Amino acid sequence: MTESPPPSIERAFTLIELLVVIATITILVAIALPAFSGVLERAKATKDLSNLRQIGLLMQTYLNDKYQILPATATWPGTSTTPVLYPKYVGTKKIFQSPFDKRPPAETDTAPVSYGINHNMYAVAAVSGNMLKVASPASTFFMAPNYPRATGDPTKIASWPGNATNAPDLPVGGAGETKGTHSNGQKINVLFCDWHTETLTFGPASADGTFQDTTHPLGLKHWDPTQ
Repeated sequence: MTESPPPSIERAFTLIELLVVIATITILVAIALPAFSGVLERAKATKDLSNLRQIGLLMQTYLNDKYQILPATATWPGTSTTPVLYPKYVGTKKIFQSPFDKRPPAETDTAPVSYGINHNMYAVAAVSGNMLKVASPASTFFMAPNYPRATGDPTKIASWPGNATNAPDLPVGGAGETKGTHSNGQKINVLFCDWHTETLTFGPASADGTFQDTTHPLGLKHWDPTQ
């Protein structure tokens, strides 16, 4: 008489083994999450810089057609009834919204606009919107992300006020930006009057909203188009 083999025994994980696996996964997630967040932020910063470059190219084309005179700032990106850059020179409003601006995107006349033109381009009588009168284009800020409301914190939706029918200038004096858009508030992207872009080290000035570039110890980059 042949004997049947003994029944196989299926071995399950013990509670201690399950706890070890869960702890290992938790540790791996804790290590990977900051790295992923850093990659995501760098991607946003790169997209933000790309938006400013594209706007600079569009602005160059516009100014060539307009004898180097800047558009009225209230509707500088343009609407369907008040064309400026949009819709004549670009068919989408996506490039006017920073990836740090968390408002829902849109293609309407109230679409978010995240960038503002340096108020001094209009306010300083020696320039009055004429780009040919800017003394040092390579050192003068032309445009940057604009989020002066609330605490001036780009991570808060309420801080971003601009839209396609009312794109405010960057504030010069008064309550404004208190931190940069990325690198824990230490960095911000800027478009200059010669149309090059840079990532600057952000340093709030004594007058909120006129942030300083602390990248260079001599502070050679500035807001004043007459310098």
